[in-house]
Amino acid sequence: MTSSKPRSSPPEAAPATPAAVAASPPDVALVHRVTPDGTLHVIRRRGDQLEAGALSPLREGAPIQGEVLSLRPRENFPLLCDVEVLYKPPAAKPTDKPAPRAQRKGPAQVATDDYRDNWDSIWATKKSDALN
Repeated sequence: MTSSKPRSSPPEAAPATPAAVAASPPDVALVHRVTPDGTLHVIRRRGDQLEAGALSPLREGAPIQGEVLSLRPRENFPLLCDVEVLYKPPAAKPTDKPAPRAQRKGPAQVATDDYRDNWDSIWATKKSDALN
């Protein structure tokens, strides 16, 4: 028998069933305060953990602190939102030893304002030398 599908095609994924969706740990956030700048203060349930946090709107050019989330309010209770993680920063890798410092011999090189003023008084060119 010959199949109409080419052999190299990937197998079709089974559609998500309600049981499969229910098996995933819940990730919800309860909004309890909104500040004038648009920051949401939430209590988040991620699996079996409760966390308190603040969600700020993304601003162009501003650094991202933590995860980027999308909140989907529930119809029956708009302050309770389903959370979707859009971006999760990579976890920091633990290292055995700290990063090596630049090694130099001798004392630390510190230049104070007094040091710079005296340097200029010693090594600055004199006006009479500059004219000759």
